[in-house]
Amino acid sequence: MSKKSILNKKSLAFLEKYLNNAAPTGYEWEGQKIWMDYLKPYVDTFITDAYGSAVGVINPDAKFKVVIEGHADEISWYVNYITDDGLIYVIRNGGSDHQIAPSKVVNIHTKNGIVKGLFGWPAIHTRKGASEKPPKLDNIFIDCGCTSKEEVEKLGVHVGCVITYPDEFFVLNKDKFVCRAIDNRAGGFMIAEVARLLHENKKKLPFGLYITNSVQEEIGLRGAQMITETIKPNVAIITDVCHDTTTPMIEKKTQGDTAMGKGPVISYAPAVQQKLRDLITDTAEANKIPFQRMASSRATGTDTDAFAYSNGGVPSALISLPLRYMHTTVEMVHRDDVENVIKLIYETLLKIENGETFSYFK
Repeated sequence: MSKKSILNKKSLAFLEKYLNNAAPTGYEWEGQKIWMDYLKPYVDTFITDAYGSAVGVINPDAKFKVVIEGHADEISWYVNYITDDGLIYVIRNGGSDHQIAPSKVVNIHTKNGIVKGLFGWPAIHTRKGASEKPPKLDNIFIDCGCTSKEEVEKLGVHVGCVITYPDEFFVLNKDKFVCRAIDNRAGGFMIAEVARLLHENKKKLPFGLYITNSVQEEIGLRGAQMITETIKPNVAIITDVCHDTTTPMIEKKTQGDTAMGKGPVISYAPAVQQKLRDLITDTAEANKIPFQRMASSRATGTDTDAFAYSNGGVPSALISLPLRYMHTTVEMVHRDDVENVIKLIYETLLKIENGETFSYFK
């Protein structure tokens, strides 16, 4: 691949549309429709399952199967309790951060459409210094402008309605992509771009490629656990996000040293198959793609773990995109890293040439 930018106007328009669409855990289908519509020209067929994971397949009749995967869902909240005076208390749907909630506007998803609300918080004038309470899961609340439970319910809001943040995509200082849900719809975007490049460069793969956008990662890798049993892959390359540890209040001794703008992050972990990881690092070096390394003690905490330990063991590896401010509404990544993850996956696939290569991973 050349050093020229591989992202074009169409792909960037897709990224913005895809990120701006709400796709909370368990409700990913609208985002999956956007993703599949973009991917359709570049694949031969699709696989979907009952919970919404989507797979674009190239060479579906091939004997050997390679997965490249990201996850489609974003963190959110559920309506858990509505008070008599019309305030709403919530529980998490995924790892939603209660500390960023106060003063955030929210979208409550109902059968009647979106109902606007906001996380209220007592004014600073009414709080008492050292004794003031910080935001906690049991004291944050949503106000949607109602004064009774009945008024809330007339809006279509009930226990179980899912709640998302409306914050949308923008570019900061020319080359930083910012939005909620970059974790990990950036992954779905990057694997779709790999498929586009294979198509546009007329690359014929001697194996089946399964471009997989899994659901429900944020609540325990559930979508990956299901779809890997359907695909039964021979090899899986997963992409997710990891922390940029260069910002304040992050301890590199425990979190590692990875930075936005310095390239994809390749993981070392029990679930990461060594020969596949070495193929990826060798590919990066041969193609002069910058990369970083990260170690995980027991589990990667990503869909890599689900693929690796399925079907009697699937050689799996993890390529991560360094990200600032994970699980907030201002998640930030560097455009160069996005492009380099795409390049690294693309070039690695071209290294997997024939059936003999698959025996190498055993």
